[in-house]
Amino acid sequence: MQEQRHATTIKVLGIAVLVAICTASASAQEAKKPLKVFLLAGQSNMDGHARISSFDHLGMDPATAPLLAEMRGADGAPTVCDEVWISYYRGPGEGSEGIGKLTAGFGSREKPAEPGDKIGPEFTFGIYMHKALGEPILLIKTAWGGKSLHTDFRPPSAGPYEFKPQELAALEKKGADIEQVRAVRAAASGAYYRLMVEHVRRVLADPGRVCPAYDERQGYELAGFVWFQGWNDMVDGGVYPKRAEPGGYDLYSDLMAQFIRDVRRDLAAPDMHFVIGVLGVGGPVDNYGPEAQRYKSTHDGFRKAMAAPASLPEFRGNVTTVLTENYWDPELDVVAEKNAKVGQKARELQEQNNGYPGQEGSIGPDAQKEIVAQFRAGLMTPRDERLLAGITNGAYHYLGSAKIMAQIGKAFAEAMTAALAR
Repeated sequence: MQEQRHATTIKVLGIAVLVAICTASASAQEAKKPLKVFLLAGQSNMDGHARISSFDHLGMDPATAPLLAEMRGADGAPTVCDEVWISYYRGPGEGSEGIGKLTAGFGSREKPAEPGDKIGPEFTFGIYMHKALGEPILLIKTAWGGKSLHTDFRPPSAGPYEFKPQELAALEKKGADIEQVRAVRAAASGAYYRLMVEHVRRVLADPGRVCPAYDERQGYELAGFVWFQGWNDMVDGGVYPKRAEPGGYDLYSDLMAQFIRDVRRDLAAPDMHFVIGVLGVGGPVDNYGPEAQRYKSTHDGFRKAMAAPASLPEFRGNVTTVLTENYWDPELDVVAEKNAKVGQKARELQEQNNGYPGQEGSIGPDAQKEIVAQFRAGLMTPRDERLLAGITNGAYHYLGSAKIMAQIGKAFAEAMTAALAR
């Protein structure tokens, strides 16, 4: 009898342990969430032209030094995000996709499948989204330089590009074949929109190819979309003939709204949150210097047009804007201007001596270099020289400044995090 009771006890304990294991397994399964997927798209500034060599500049400012600490480790190497994966696409064509764990170097690449030395907003966006969510994340970035919303990313619901009367008149004056021009533009209309959507679908057909943390049982969630584009539209006087006037960029606002609707429809993600990165090259327009005053009205008008869709009743609460002008660094403007003066001095000396060393009154190359060096030393401080390393590209690419681009990516993540918490 005692042995029978002992066997019964063991059996009951075994069942209890099995139930506990199953319960724990079920709880762990329930704790898992669908893989959050974020889409990033746009033109050259989404692609990213801030070189890794400009990282040190963040450490020169106490306000951004903590950001630098997130971007690289104690050994000085860029951070590698173990739970954030990225597909970076600049297709079509073989070798047009770069994949891997997120780190620095997924900015603009000549060969997308090979490591690079630039960042766009994706780097700090991924870092701070992961800090906020504490779970695996997949980023899908599609970006091409020099692309417009009015043609290249034109949403399908907008139909083919329609030429303005003044554009047709100018083409006729040049003797262009109007019908052929129309056909070419019609084919180009939305070409990069289609590439973007096709690539997103391709990645999501097999997320595990890019993100090893993907669990098919849990699936994925298209959680958000970040749009960062605008330069080619802002400078196009043919498409926006009244761009310096109030409402001159209303077409962009209309196209942006259609773009949001179409992306949500085509990717079957009606609730996907959008963050619009409002173009802010040069900083706040109220801070523009004398030479930039002529651009003030167009830049201001375009920025307002970019932000306008977020105010539409249908988009309130699910479309957010980030004013990237707030992350411009005016100190870099000052040092860039000084450096330009040094360059101008060198050119003037070269022109004055006309390349004839030894001619009476002329100054040889070595003497020219010495004069320029002395001019530079009198104009630029040691801090200026350090700041100069923070500029690796043109102003239209946010000076190729990692300090500016990293803050923009972080701001995109903060805006997205706030939206997901609603």
